[in-house]
Amino acid sequence: MFIQPWDAALDDAEWQTWIADGHDFGILSVNGLLGHAPIVVPTHFTVDGSTLLIHLARPNPVWKTIEVDPNVIFTVTSDYAFIPGPWRAKPGIPPTEGVPTSYYAAVQFTCQATIIDDPQDKAELLRRQMAHFQPDGDHAPIDPDQAPYGRMLPGIRGLHLDITEVRAKFKYDDHKPAEQRTDTARRLTERGRALDAPTAAQQIRRLNRVGTWKP
Repeated sequence: MFIQPWDAALDDAEWQTWIADGHDFGILSVNGLLGHAPIVVPTHFTVDGSTLLIHLARPNPVWKTIEVDPNVIFTVTSDYAFIPGPWRAKPGIPPTEGVPTSYYAAVQFTCQATIIDDPQDKAELLRRQMAHFQPDGDHAPIDPDQAPYGRMLPGIRGLHLDITEVRAKFKYDDHKPAEQRTDTARRLTERGRALDAPTAAQQIRRLNRVGTWKP
């Protein structure tokens, strides 16, 4: 992932807060076996310290690849929108000559994967995930010796993704004048499609922190 200086995370707390703010679904990418393309899997995940917790169905094709090469990438992307060229035209330039772009936030984790097969360890992984996704505890006990989860545990395998590097990108035109960024956020809010509103919120949040970009 290419990151311009003005698109980089301002500090670790920025991407950590963004992930914690409900961005818990991403893409697991694993190297393909020799002669095969990489495998990518969309899935929810849970952050546990410096580890990402995931579980996938046993028939998933990722397992053979991870057993050969445990180096994986996990990418989370959201708060994205297409920005039309006229919105970005410089003063004195015809709007039709403005260059369009994409706004988005992305956090990319480089990880070492460990496969979890022990029933007790898988149950603990699921308990940690459920504490995140169903914090009210409105589910049956997750125990290898109890129904319903006990009989389903053999059908999944767990993954501990130990994070070795984090690269975060918040691409919201921070190198452009503050007036233009404010106007773009206004246009996004007015357009109101798909993720326009959260994209505008990210742009204003960054604007309030960055102000006028200084190299």
